[in-house]
Amino acid sequence: VQLQASGGGLVQAGGSLRLSCAASGRTFSNYVMGWFRQAPGKEREFLAAINRSGGITYYRDSVKGRFTVSRDNAKNTVYLQMNSLKPEDTAVYYCAAARGSITSYRADYDDWGQGTQVTVSS
Repeated sequence: VQLQASGGGLVQAGGSLRLSCAASGRTFSNYVMGWFRQAPGKEREFLAAINRSGGITYYRDSVKGRFTVSRDNAKNTVYLQMNSLKPEDTAVYYCAAARGSITSYRADYDDWGQGTQVTVSS
């Protein structure tokens, strides 16, 4: 499946952004979807995942209560709503698709979007 992430930008600390990831090429509802991020000099880290129906979600502890993952299978799109943003949230954000079960492991994701930059100023 091909993935195209969008919605990044520059925001002040405490602000919000909503990222979108549009899928094409395969049946979107067949995939578990995840969001990851990578800051300069750091490894890519898991943020959130959502199962095929959207009924089950899973988050990294540091973003619980601030980030919300959702999906619209009719629009072939997954979202990441980010609130109360902090400077340490600055990174390139990636969406990814997995064929297996809901997972936080990067290696379990088969297809990746190109990334969208999020910069949070203090």
